[in-house]
Amino acid sequence: MTETAVRVRDLSRQFGAFTAVDRISLTVARGEIFGFLGANGAGKTTAIRMLCGLLMPTAGEGEVVGYDIYRQAEDIKKSIGYMSQKFSLYPDLTGRENMRFYGAAYGLKRTVVNDCIRSLSEHLSLSEFIDRPSGALPVGWRQRLALAVSLIHQPQMLFLDEPTGGVDPVFRRRFWQVLYRLAEEGVTIFVTTHYMDEAEYCDRISIMHQGRIVERGRPPDLLKKHKAPNLEELFVSLIGSREVAGA
Repeated sequence: MTETAVRVRDLSRQFGAFTAVDRISLTVARGEIFGFLGANGAGKTTAIRMLCGLLMPTAGEGEVVGYDIYRQAEDIKKSIGYMSQKFSLYPDLTGRENMRFYGAAYGLKRTVVNDCIRSLSEHLSLSEFIDRPSGALPVGWRQRLALAVSLIHQPQMLFLDEPTGGVDPVFRRRFWQVLYRLAEEGVTIFVTTHYMDEAEYCDRISIMHQGRIVERGRPPDLLKKHKAPNLEELFVSLIGSREVAGA
């Protein structure tokens, strides 16, 4: 795996006359937890879908885990895990059955899938609910199962699109403890969120507004640079000033 997990330059996506992502550039290092921050509608999901090979850019260039986002989208999909905003599991299937289904979709042998399920069940503490229908589970448990499914093929990189939306603060903290363990094992994590407290867990963050990246860096460095007491105040200051100016 390349030492740089993500490298994009001037990446853009338009939908008719509307520009959802406007010439963003960034790099993410291997094993890094990179936070992509912004309010709803800022362009985070559109950007992440382009990086995952699910949406073709309008302009710009980029690579994800060494693969070109235009020419090698299928290779990207095989090398990453993706957890979307919406509940992506089959609700009538149990967690175990969902993992077996996605493992088969990735072409994994049944014995390999079963080994991965045992490992993930222990790693993510799934044993209590892995054999229950996923659609009947509380949100936090469903999100943990969705994370397990995204890891079933042991990806080099994990894309998480607002993975803790709608769950309680206690679960959010536990979820991030899992992400830390994955990063320590060498998995690169790219996560979008609008929770400012979660941003503090990231090695680096970028802040997006109206399709553009308006700031990026290590959280402590950004707080010092903008003389802000916390990330929430920093975010409000950066985004609020642009909205007043009509940027």
